[in-house]
Amino acid sequence: MSVGNLSKERLGRMHDIMAGYVERGELSGMVTLVSRRGEVHADAIGKKSFDSSEQMRRDTIFRIASMTKPITAAAAMILVEECRLRLDEPIDRLLPELADRNVLMQLDGPLDDTVPAKRPITLRDLLTFRLGIGAVMALPGRYPIQKAMDEAGLAPGPNPPECSPDEWMKRLGSLPLIHQPGESFMYHTGSDILGVLIARAADRPLEQFLRERIFEPLGMKDTGFHVPADKLDRLSTSYRINQETGAVNVHDEPLVSRWSSPPVFPSGGGGLVSTADDYLAFCQMMLNKGRHGGERILSRPSIELMTTDHLTAEQKASARIFFGDHSGWGFGVAINLQRNELYDSPGRFGWNGGMGTSGYTDPKEEMIGIVMTQRLMDSPAPPGVFLDFWTSAYQAIDD
Repeated sequence: MSVGNLSKERLGRMHDIMAGYVERGELSGMVTLVSRRGEVHADAIGKKSFDSSEQMRRDTIFRIASMTKPITAAAAMILVEECRLRLDEPIDRLLPELADRNVLMQLDGPLDDTVPAKRPITLRDLLTFRLGIGAVMALPGRYPIQKAMDEAGLAPGPNPPECSPDEWMKRLGSLPLIHQPGESFMYHTGSDILGVLIARAADRPLEQFLRERIFEPLGMKDTGFHVPADKLDRLSTSYRINQETGAVNVHDEPLVSRWSSPPVFPSGGGGLVSTADDYLAFCQMMLNKGRHGGERILSRPSIELMTTDHLTAEQKASARIFFGDHSGWGFGVAINLQRNELYDSPGRFGWNGGMGTSGYTDPKEEMIGIVMTQRLMDSPAPPGVFLDFWTSAYQAIDD
């Protein structure tokens, strides 16, 4: 017996494996969703928090962190299609804070030991994370630029920045780049800059543009940069592991959540909350080459451009912690290039969220998978619950 060419028996195996994480106390609960050829299998397991009797529900709201990035990239491509932005045009016109950049001579050097940038930063650089600045994958405070980014509130982390977009850009503009534009992949910061660029190009707040052009057309009624008061009872509690003791500590609670009111900085890199079904609607639009029902959100060529690997072999090698030997990076999404695991299907694209979520779309298999938990990731390497979810999803394919 199969549903959407997924084995019901093997979907039951998935449930048992996922439920094990709740039974062992590693997670309070989760929502899993697998959609194939129009048939959707969703499963809500466990509770919204460890100290609550309230069951996890299919419409529970999660902080999706870096799963925001594909949505922000899609918004940028809407503006490219309207000729309000161009991929290889310098961003200086709308982001003058990033004009005339200087670049560090070396990563561990002093902040004033720089050379002029060889060229301006472009929109393509932001989308591919090759703008020259971003997360430094080293122990905190190891390099002067790391310390400066942290002190300025610019270091990537699980919570959105605490200053306004204009102030954030001003602070970013006071620092040198780490690499020349276009030369190296550096994670995250490009998406936050992209959010500011979209708002300025569209002449409206980022959330308003996303709502008008993506969320409302797709029926994503529970997605945004904060959770309204009448929906806070559906927001799950977020947890993180104490690396010294192994204890599971509360990171963010619904009633006093950072997401309970509109943010000062709407983070295009990681600020959204959503549900499994809302995110499915976005992924289904991407799977449908930009179309949702009778409406077109993006053109097929834009989706193809977003889901093409744009990195060189050297750039992927320097970011091996993200891509291993099997993936690359497009516009806001990772793309699988070869099958190293059951789920590394060539052409599959998507991304993980550092607060415990994962969502990928597989055009070849006509399949979408989403897993929503709220335990922060300990490293860029996917946690066991992601690996087991994706293995379980692909072993359930029944044709």
